[in-house]
Order: sequence, then structure tokens, then C-alpha cells
Amino acid sequence: ITCRAKHVEHNEKFIFSLLYAKCKEHLRRPLWERLYHISNMGSPWCTIGDFNVITSTDEKHGGIPYNMNKSLEFIDIIEACGIMDIGYSGQHYTWCNQRSDEARVWKRLDRAMVNDKWLECMP
Repeated sequence: ITCRAKHVEHNEKFIFSLLYAKCKEHLRRPLWERLYHISNMGSPWCTIGDFNVITSTDEKHGGIPYNMNKSLEFIDIIEACGIMDIGYSGQHYTWCNQRSDEARVWKRLDRAMVNDKWLECMP
């Protein structure tokens, strides 16, 4: 879901996107293409949601070692869109598979990302 909005106090127009990315890599590609299109609109932009992919091995705990090749398209689209993760407060991991012991896996799949124009007008 993407919408245009206007900040009442600052009278600034911006774009806000809420998203859920598919679990399978190839099914996320159309979303990455839409994000790239939105990034070219030239407005302050914030996108928040479950991207279903991590950007570093620090964002996964447990299970088999993560193959970072699975993240390359996502990392590339972040760079191409000119957006950056604005961090988080609270728990580091946002998802858990709810399995027991050694089979339990935690990942940081949810994030908020903004472009430079957002940072300039939304302090």
C-alpha cells in the first residue's frame, strides 16, 4: 500500500508505503521493481513493513548458516532506491519460527527505511 500524504504541521507532502514481501525470492522481484519506481518520484519517502529478507548475517540467529546471496537483490534495490534503514528500538529480531532448541531461528525481517529527502523534512 502506497499513499501520498501531507504533514499538517510542516505542510510537507510525502510518500508512505506499507508492505509485505513474499517469502520466495523470485516472488519479491515485482515488489522491488515497484519500490524502485516509487523512489524515482522525487518526494520524501518512508517505507515500512516485512521485507522477508535480511541484509547481514547479524540479522539472523540460529539454524543453518545464512547464504548472503539470497539478500543481494534486496541490498541492490536498497542502494538503487537511495533508502536507508532508520534502525529500531526494542527486540533485535522481529520474527521467530517458534521451533524448539537448536531448530529455533530468529531474524530481523521488519524494518523502516527512508530516503534523504525524508530525513531533511521529517526530523
